[in-house]
Amino acid sequence: MQPGDAHLHRHHHDRASVERFALRYRTWNRWGEGDELGAANRVTPERIAAAARAVRRGAVFSLALPLDRLGPMRGGGPRVNPQHVMLRTPHDPIPGRDDDGLQRAADDAVYMPLQCSTQWDAFCHIFYDGVTYGGAPADSITTLDGAARNSITNLGERALGRGVLLDLARHRGAQTLLPGEAIQAEDLAACAEKQGVEVGAGDFLLVRTGHLESRRTTGDWADFAGGPAPGLGVGAAEFLCERGVTAVASDTWGLEAIPFETPDLMSPLHVILLVNAGIYIGEMWDLEALAADCADDGVYEFFLIAQPLMVTGATGTPLNPLAIK
Repeated sequence: MQPGDAHLHRHHHDRASVERFALRYRTWNRWGEGDELGAANRVTPERIAAAARAVRRGAVFSLALPLDRLGPMRGGGPRVNPQHVMLRTPHDPIPGRDDDGLQRAADDAVYMPLQCSTQWDAFCHIFYDGVTYGGAPADSITTLDGAARNSITNLGERALGRGVLLDLARHRGAQTLLPGEAIQAEDLAACAEKQGVEVGAGDFLLVRTGHLESRRTTGDWADFAGGPAPGLGVGAAEFLCERGVTAVASDTWGLEAIPFETPDLMSPLHVILLVNAGIYIGEMWDLEALAADCADDGVYEFFLIAQPLMVTGATGTPLNPLAIK
């Protein structure tokens, strides 16, 4: 792919067209009045059991970035890389112990924004026109207690099931898609067909662009966090919503193609998926080892376990997703 091809898959959208998508795919109260699970209702015991039966080799792939000061948060703003500090090392005596120093201990702590690395977005991460999923108002989040509705903890027992990888970079014969390149519904469908895999209800869809690896291999994250990036276009909502996926995750900072296809609206796909369709979004997932294995054996489905940290009222969570084949 040549640099001049970067925008071939970009479509023109504006706030009005995004709102039409949002209303078309809105699932508020589909699973009962006041429902906060959204598409996670599609994660049923039957689907979990079927996904677990797909494990053949016991090969496990962690899809998480390391949580340390060398992470991708290089810009300004409230999101910084994790700050890990030691509270006590084996050089420090344990207070109140009188055993001539025979026993020592180590304790540590970490400060980290919950969305500074491999993560899930909760529905309440985004509000549009004053509300988030199910019509929950802005005052459902407070400074002291966080989110009273739609917290990521709702996903605690539902963040597992059938995972599917769509490797768009390999599909297009590229090391990485180019910044600004948008992946539309037809691109996802063509990639799935070429890989010989179907995407269906309750699935956790992972989309590889190669962008994370391209930045990591340079040794400089640069503007990975918030800068121009390949990603899903607004049209991808048609593929995701009509197939009824539970979640979609990618190897980019913000899932969506940046610059956005909507000059008058930031993060249009977040508005469609999180606020309206109730589909969870994962960002900064490290898909390289998994993608290489899938390319090698031709199997693009697996059992995915991606539990959130149970932080009460959290609008997102770091996690260590595991793909098992």
